[in-house]
Amino acid sequence: MLVFIMIMGGARAQETPFCKETPFSKGVNLTGWYQAGSARKVHYKKYSKQDFINIQSLGFDVIRLPINLHYMTDGAPDYILDDIFIENLLEVADWAEELQIHLILDNHTFSPSEDTDPGVGTILNKVWEQMAAEFADRSEYIYYEVLNEPHGIADELWNNIQQSVIETIREHDNTHYIVVGPAGWNSYNNLAAMPAYDDDKLIYTFHFYDPFLFTHQGASWNTPSMVDIEHIPFPYDEATMPSMPPLFEGTWVEGLYANYPTDGTASRVRELIDIAVQFRDQRQVPIFCGEFGVYQLTSDETDRVRWYDTVAHYLDAMDLAWTMWDYHGGFGLFEENSNGLFEHDLNIPLLEALGLNIPEQTEYVPRPDSTGLVIYDDYLSSFVNEASYTDGTLDYFYSLYPNNGKYCIHWTGASQYQAIVLDFQPDRDLSRLVDEDYALDFVVRGNSPQISFDVRFLDTKTDSPDDLPWRMGITVNNSMVSFDNQWHHLHIPLKNMTEKGAWYNEWYDPRGEFDWSDIDRLEIVPEEHDLGLAHLLFDQIYITDMDTVTTEPFTGIDDFMPYITNIHDLYNIRVYPNPASQYLRLSADSPPDLSVVLLDMNGRKIMETILRGNLTLDVSDITTGVYILMVSDSKGWVAQRKVIIETFNQPSC
Repeated sequence: MLVFIMIMGGARAQETPFCKETPFSKGVNLTGWYQAGSARKVHYKKYSKQDFINIQSLGFDVIRLPINLHYMTDGAPDYILDDIFIENLLEVADWAEELQIHLILDNHTFSPSEDTDPGVGTILNKVWEQMAAEFADRSEYIYYEVLNEPHGIADELWNNIQQSVIETIREHDNTHYIVVGPAGWNSYNNLAAMPAYDDDKLIYTFHFYDPFLFTHQGASWNTPSMVDIEHIPFPYDEATMPSMPPLFEGTWVEGLYANYPTDGTASRVRELIDIAVQFRDQRQVPIFCGEFGVYQLTSDETDRVRWYDTVAHYLDAMDLAWTMWDYHGGFGLFEENSNGLFEHDLNIPLLEALGLNIPEQTEYVPRPDSTGLVIYDDYLSSFVNEASYTDGTLDYFYSLYPNNGKYCIHWTGASQYQAIVLDFQPDRDLSRLVDEDYALDFVVRGNSPQISFDVRFLDTKTDSPDDLPWRMGITVNNSMVSFDNQWHHLHIPLKNMTEKGAWYNEWYDPRGEFDWSDIDRLEIVPEEHDLGLAHLLFDQIYITDMDTVTTEPFTGIDDFMPYITNIHDLYNIRVYPNPASQYLRLSADSPPDLSVVLLDMNGRKIMETILRGNLTLDVSDITTGVYILMVSDSKGWVAQRKVIIETFNQPSC
């Protein structure tokens, strides 16, 4: 049957030629990389040129790179792209061009739960003007995709916004293809509502996730959530079809169940894809399927592979290029619950269904690390997943006076038990390094003698009910380091660390069960009390048997991190209201002239003035956020207050 379909599809494509094909044929979405809340939260070293080589070896010739583009800026009103984002994205473009892989820069700034803002054109024009100016001279392997899945916005309005963005890009770049898509979540049903844009270097796109009941079973991001839906068969089979959970009665999901006997078939899948084929043939424009896939968590793997086989083969038969969703992730190319290692964990039946090359796979056998590890040195290493939880400010790209290189880690405002969490993927066996006198080696800098934090390794919680995530670490405080606003070097032999116990819904005292052969993560935690408004910096975090890091005396003028010599409030500083919206008022008891500086959480000075008993600051033009108010006298006394400013006249993104 499949051979017959492919023959008929091929014949049909030949009978109805179209004016252009896409320059690429098949690829993958490289998700979970540039989809971050800011440019400073991207794990830039998560993927490398070798990953691009691996992807190409599977038979892919295009990578669609989802980017939360609006979040890669400084926000309203100008939306200036962050330099660190541009610097690293240009390197990604270098890899693609060198390997001759097509790279789609997909503006993925969208929320499934929020409709597209009718005013989004203002932001789109600002960010794409900068992107076009930056990439105009790059090769034709680079593509721009205006916006992923606009939804909850009228077709005509979205089409007009997209036209404006095309014109903005063309003011700077007439070379590169622009990927344009319809409203309605880039649905094939909305393609016909798109105008005939007057531009000969456009590629149209649509997404395909039908039947939705099958592809999104178990998904939590829909409303209502579909986490309670599982074991939906493809194709539909009355004997194995589960009944609908009662909680979906009266919702749109009930309609999916009712229609599944018809929708859950291969013939219906092909019929819906034909809508995109007909659009292409009638308009004589290149088009590709930018996303398709099945959520892996609760779907039957055999049925999931069968769906990919049906969709991919028909797209190929219709000469429609595609980029599947995704590489690593819930829709990905790797075995479920695996480490996602290219040499060990690829889902071979899925690769076969997609018509891809099959690289040799071997069983993953954990082995003890035999050499040291670089955990952070300007960037987190590729084997580290950033999994921190903090109510303060955590910045991995702090550029003021790092000990070495371009950046260091800056942390402030964290409450007790908040944590920097560096999760190893896969887990590490450090047992050999312990025996060979390796150490956790890093430099640290702080500005208050009150600073105290634990640095600790956690081993892996296994499936055994008796096993716990045991901790092994050491407490760092002013008995070990003078937190005097200077860099200090710590070289802590792993064997000198102390077992700290375990937390798993409740506290467990140490039992001597910590396992160095199965290390899950490294954590830095203010265990004894809040870090508060003190500032803490880290650089050059290694596991090494060498003690070679040097620290240079700090000679810069650092108004941002004054040494806090006295945390007692000498002048009874009062700050109100907090949060503030229009005005922020300060008062002090019988003070000398006090210096007042308002800083944002990245240390940028917002305003500076003098407090003489009472002071009113106009904050109505300051962007909503958390700020640091620093008050000091001429003798070196410093007080700091965290203030929240909530202004309500800021442009929305």
